[in-house]
Amino acid sequence: MAEGTIGVIGDRAAYAKGSGSRPALVRGPAALRGTVRVRCTAPDALSNLVAVLELTADGQMRCSAATRRPLTTTVRLVEDVLVAGDYYDGGEPIAAFAWPMLLQAGGLARLAGTGLELTPRGEAVLARPSYQALSELWGRWLKSVSHDELSRIEAIRGQRKPGTLTTAGRRRAAVARGLAAIEPGIWIDVDSLFAIVRAQPAPLTVARGPLAQWRLYLVDSHHGSLGPAGATAWNALEGRYALCVLFECAATLGVIDVAYTGPRGARDDYRELWGADRYDSLSRYDGLAAVRVNDLGAAILHDRGALAVLRLPVPRRGPR
Repeated sequence: MAEGTIGVIGDRAAYAKGSGSRPALVRGPAALRGTVRVRCTAPDALSNLVAVLELTADGQMRCSAATRRPLTTTVRLVEDVLVAGDYYDGGEPIAAFAWPMLLQAGGLARLAGTGLELTPRGEAVLARPSYQALSELWGRWLKSVSHDELSRIEAIRGQRKPGTLTTAGRRRAAVARGLAAIEPGIWIDVDSLFAIVRAQPAPLTVARGPLAQWRLYLVDSHHGSLGPAGATAWNALEGRYALCVLFECAATLGVIDVAYTGPRGARDDYRELWGADRYDSLSRYDGLAAVRVNDLGAAILHDRGALAVLRLPVPRRGPR
């Protein structure tokens, strides 16, 4: 993991002037100042997939039977085997939490009681790891119904009320289309990416409608309702959902590189909300500042035939 300063596309107004489903990209002034941490994810993604599959094959991965979420001990095990560790040392787990969920969503592992075990598909990937497997995992995760990433934004309450949320698959697709609309290899600040997903024909939407949004709230269901919050509610709902998908799923699978700081105080786009003063960040993903679709991501999003010729390391495995 390297540290440094980067220049990004930062002119949000330019995206509104784009035409069709692929808004025009305009190189704006650098939106990031100072030093941020930069993680180039593609070189390690396949090695990390193999590592968590090996943990699963060895019977070391355990999850809650009710929620399918990894237990704390499992999260720690996963963090220890990740090539570069998790994004934050000793902080909130992101990649270490994501991998057990992604294995289940992608059909590479299934829950038997509280233990994860490999499926035949998972055994095949472990025997012959390839970047095609990461691409297939991305595709299967996009369509999965087993987990909703919004639940990782614990500050947003009222999520479990029936008829409140749009489907997770629809929301993931909106974020994926946003990524597909940006130029590979170019850093873009997350607020500019937000502008893309808001302007596309099928925009990212969390609540099923205006009335449903009233059921979502911070702290108190009456005073903290997000129904009347306007644009600030978008930042808290759709914006935080997008940050989670980008940081916890897309980056973990090697689709995007990420530039980030610590989450505390990183964003102030929720401060106008009632009850916001109780939070120094609205989510563990608030530190995500900019993303870049890398070569692996470009192949997955645009040309899966290019996966076979990517110059990325392929883990070698001996007999078990």
